[in-house]
Amino acid sequence: MEIQIPKDITPLKNLIGGSWVDGEGTELTVRSPYHGQTIGSGKVASLSQIDQTVEKAKAAQIDWEAKPIKERTKVMFDFRNILLRDLDKISHLKASESGKTFGEGKAGLLKGIEVLEFALSLQNLDMGGHLEVSRGVTCEYRRKPKGVVASITPFNFPAMVPMWTIPISLTLGNAYIWKPSEKTPLTAMLVANALKEAGLPDGLLSVVHGGKEVVEGIIDHQDVSAIGFVGSTKVAKMVYQRGTALGKRVLALGGAKNHIVLLPDANAEIAGPGISDSFTGCAGQRCMAASVLLAVGNCDSQIEKIKERAASLELGRDMGAIITKEQVAFLKEAISKAEKAGAKVLLDGREVKAPQGMEEGHWIGPTILDGVEPGSEAAKVELFGPVLSIIRCQDISAAMKIENSSEYGNACSVFTNNGALAERVVTMASAGMVGVNVGVPVPREPFSFGGINASKFGHGDITGHHSLDFWSDVKKVTKKWEKQNDSNWMS
Repeated sequence: MEIQIPKDITPLKNLIGGSWVDGEGTELTVRSPYHGQTIGSGKVASLSQIDQTVEKAKAAQIDWEAKPIKERTKVMFDFRNILLRDLDKISHLKASESGKTFGEGKAGLLKGIEVLEFALSLQNLDMGGHLEVSRGVTCEYRRKPKGVVASITPFNFPAMVPMWTIPISLTLGNAYIWKPSEKTPLTAMLVANALKEAGLPDGLLSVVHGGKEVVEGIIDHQDVSAIGFVGSTKVAKMVYQRGTALGKRVLALGGAKNHIVLLPDANAEIAGPGISDSFTGCAGQRCMAASVLLAVGNCDSQIEKIKERAASLELGRDMGAIITKEQVAFLKEAISKAEKAGAKVLLDGREVKAPQGMEEGHWIGPTILDGVEPGSEAAKVELFGPVLSIIRCQDISAAMKIENSSEYGNACSVFTNNGALAERVVTMASAGMVGVNVGVPVPREPFSFGGINASKFGHGDITGHHSLDFWSDVKKVTKKWEKQNDSNWMS
């Protein structure tokens, strides 16, 4: 479906205490990467508004926590139905401001709804556990929400990433403050309105817009107890250090330089589209994109299929735009540097023609670099664009040595028909998420999302079962009601 970009400028508002209000900070302009024109405008929140936000969230959270989890879940059920009803509307807007295609915008929101459905299951899981540990003595544990929590989300997934955390944290009884990317803040208003319509009490979900000052104001506030973050490794590290220095719980997901190991026996009909779609999907602007192909032995037939698939993509229909003009310039410079360093450009997206009527947008086509040196910028730096760097490797050991040398550890995949060789890569990969003949190995719920090394700061994962201990504390209760005739060390 062709993307429907808003013709009118959407007023940008902040959601504080259940009301949409103008910010008191600096002006923020939202431009669509498709044509470079303004689609949203408003003011960011001030530090005093952050104080108001936290104060109202703290008050609302007390009553919310007191509700049984089945009552909290009822709001989430209605939230899901509203999101499905408005799926196309939200997908068009999020694609318009992030540069995604309509299909990618829709798929991202559906993945977020999948996490919401996991949150709905929490009411039927054993949220406590009760055991008679000694005669007349019982132990149990109870989940207690953290209180007021916050999440700072990136431009590339304006709905999916926040939907990783909103349903679980709210269902567990927290109040949630959301600071969306200043590049893609409009989607947040639609998602928040869906929750308001679902009956979420005022103050439990807040949306505050802004940049570094707002982020630091949220982290530093004494009543914000936990912070989730998704973005670059540089900023993730700063958020983690600032928050933990204040004694807060922080889980900050950073960047990636994901590797795909391609073996000569791989089915070209699977490997070609799988690898191509991995590095071109979302125009390469995702932490799960394959950016380095470790080609072991003679893989020319598979590489040709990758090239064919990537070359067939039509900009604006099959692949979206880059978030800013500055990022397009950065990508073009990175490709030129790699070429000067000796890499062969198998597919060049630098001079690609923009879609008709969108010549002022931010465009670059799929690019494949062959013969990239392992220590070069194209091999090590996260470029965040539709660029695939091919490194030729003699054997699996050489390939895994390169993969293991990366500072990141988000994802790694292998394409092969040999189960033993696939298992070797799975075992040796220094990555939190691994795929076999899957170019984008994102786990499905309830399996959790999260990398290792410089791709994650903090413990646990941001979704699935492993997220519960981040958004809540576990209270242990030991009880004894009657005196027993016999005794042991515990009674």
